[in-house]
Amino acid sequence: MVIPHPDKSFIIVNCGIITISDSRTFDDDNSGKLIKNKLLEIGHNITFYQIIKDDYDGIKTLLNSLILKENIDILILTGGTGISLRDNTFEVVDSLLDKNIPGFGEIFRHLSYGEIGSRAMVSRAIAGICKRKIIFALPGSSNAVELAMDKLILPELNHLITQLEIRNN
Repeated sequence: MVIPHPDKSFIIVNCGIITISDSRTFDDDNSGKLIKNKLLEIGHNITFYQIIKDDYDGIKTLLNSLILKENIDILILTGGTGISLRDNTFEVVDSLLDKNIPGFGEIFRHLSYGEIGSRAMVSRAIAGICKRKIIFALPGSSNAVELAMDKLILPELNHLITQLEIRNN
């Protein structure tokens, strides 16, 4: 693989994690824990981790407050990205973004198709920028989270942070 231009050396990123679920608890939130562990394993900081109900207004209120926090560079959400009537994550995130990163959802669905076939088309994974914060919204499946983290988010996190000039170290 050819990298267009080299990134700076490793940058420690302050990360917020939100699991969106009507049924998960901290004991059985495998996807949230997976995100947390993968970020910590390579040296990033977890400055926020919460589980909230799949409620449009609740999700939007929480994201609006977190976007203003200086100790969060990136927000990774898991859950609520499907097409059921209860799934609200996509609509909330889409309404907040200043810039969409359409390639994330496109590539995620392409990679998912290789693993789960045509069901990948109903994933509404989305990413973008809101007030210089990076937001990723992932499905609730641990397999989907692992795919997104390993193949897309972790390899590009330093580049994204550098491009937004969030960190200069």
